[in-house]
Amino acid sequence: MKITRLNHAVLFVRSATLSAKFYADAFGFVKAFGRGEDAIFMRAANSTNDHDLGLFSLGANAGDTTAGRSSVGLYHLAWQVESLTDLLVMRERLMAMNALTGESDHGTTKSLYGRDIDGIEFEVMWLVPPDVIIDDDRANAGNTRRVNWDKVRSDYPAH
Repeated sequence: MKITRLNHAVLFVRSATLSAKFYADAFGFVKAFGRGEDAIFMRAANSTNDHDLGLFSLGANAGDTTAGRSSVGLYHLAWQVESLTDLLVMRERLMAMNALTGESDHGTTKSLYGRDIDGIEFEVMWLVPPDVIIDDDRANAGNTRRVNWDKVRSDYPAH
């Protein structure tokens, strides 16, 4: 048996309808199919998956997640974009939606962190192509540094 990749994620949310709107606005996901307002399955615009994200409604009174604070659980999902330009567009979009909560430079990846309307955390990241990565980023792979966007743009101008 050989696992090749993560195919989809499923989230419990207060309202699948409202969360679907958030993921459509933030990520450009489109509705693939659903079961009324109880469950909505979404696909990234260029995906070949049946669905990339499932959203299951729990109701308006559902409590916030305590994962990582007082219980075990998933920290976040990381959605990969194709280019630095895509990441910078996503940064502006998340800031406009008041959903951006952090930014990190991990050397070989540049990452944005955010929360959806239910407080579920996510990451949007760009993987620097191995054939263009600069030595400083290669040496800092896996470390977390503050992002210097001017330097990143200068180091990777065509990406």
